[in-house]
Amino acid sequence: MSQILHTMIRVANLETSIDFYTRVLGMKLLRTSENPEYRYSLAFVGYGEEASGNAVIELTWNWDTDSYDLGTGFGHIALGMADIYRACDDIAAAGGKITRAPGPVAGGTTEIAFVQDPDGYKIELIQMKSAMKGLG
Repeated sequence: MSQILHTMIRVANLETSIDFYTRVLGMKLLRTSENPEYRYSLAFVGYGEEASGNAVIELTWNWDTDSYDLGTGFGHIALGMADIYRACDDIAAAGGKITRAPGPVAGGTTEIAFVQDPDGYKIELIQMKSAMKGLG
């Protein structure tokens, strides 16, 4: 059996990122580790453990780096939500940045929204009732 375990993103401030993914997006901090010899820390966040079949996000903080160029190859992280309209209200109330208001995709019926984390990574929220249909 194979499964996706995690997606790793580099962050400029680990505590700020943990706060965003847990408090603003409602994930759980699953575990952390530090490697003083190589000067980095890791935090794994998600809605459930990989052992239960859940994919999680690995937040990597390199102690000597305070910003990253996100590049043009990265697209976004997608999260399925029961109600993206309420989620966006809650995210905005918690201080999160909504970059695309919830609503149908252009030329389709799938309802999506976009938010941005403290490092500028885009996170797509997809209404669960249509999350497995693609973006049609």
